[in-house]
Amino acid sequence: MAERQLDLFTHGETRAGDRRSWGPSSCDILSQPGPRATALGDDALIEAIPDAGLTDASALAAEAARRRLSAAVPALERLCRRFVGFGADRAIPEQVAAVTALAGIGGPVARHSLAGLIATRVVQGPGLVPAMAAARQLGVDLPADLALILLRHDDSRIRADACGCVRATPGILAALYELMADTEAEVRCAAACALGRFGRPEARAPLAGLLRDRPTGVVIEAIVAVADEACIILLGRIARTVPELAEAARDALEGIEHPRAAQILAASMRSDAIRSDALR
Repeated sequence: MAERQLDLFTHGETRAGDRRSWGPSSCDILSQPGPRATALGDDALIEAIPDAGLTDASALAAEAARRRLSAAVPALERLCRRFVGFGADRAIPEQVAAVTALAGIGGPVARHSLAGLIATRVVQGPGLVPAMAAARQLGVDLPADLALILLRHDDSRIRADACGCVRATPGILAALYELMADTEAEVRCAAACALGRFGRPEARAPLAGLLRDRPTGVVIEAIVAVADEACIILLGRIARTVPELAEAARDALEGIEHPRAAQILAASMRSDAIRSDALR
């Protein structure tokens, strides 16, 4: 087992038919479909999760997430930990179901659980991709030494998601500055957003470019702490012309302590009121 642990943060080639990478329950419960997850009460659903096999794990975990069942978090964690040491070559479906459900449940208990699963290397290899996506969604705060490893991971998706799971330590900031020159646009964007949230002025120019060319809610939120007048004008333009981002842009303007931001926000609100009256 110790030899396999060396591969916790590497991605191997999938070997067709290699059952070793799937763990003990991938083939032994396929012939025993369980009850419909939606028909179970909360207690029965939670009880069924830890020992669920490949057939039932996804449905049970998804149902726990649909109900936002915080009490199911320990059961989902136990399901995930059943496969510790496996997954260097191939994502374990039960683990993927568990970490995805934790993200769906949300809250501090799920966040703490997922942080522990990642920090103790329970999830590894290709399974780390959905785990880190869930971690970024939940706002997991990873230890700096582990975060640095993930910021330099071979998989660009993991590098990008790791940018959303870090604190502003000197080593982390240095890694984020390097990632602003990454070969992948997704990583460059994530690094700039992280630096923007930390109030680093070096993020202003790339974030302004993203606001102009590819605005998203994440970029809008990240630019608040570093916005200058040019960024404020861009936010005002988004509030006027991009309906799906208008609310986020107004929230950002409201959070920027600059007279120009208040002026543009007021103008945007007046424009909305005029349009609303015209439609009546």
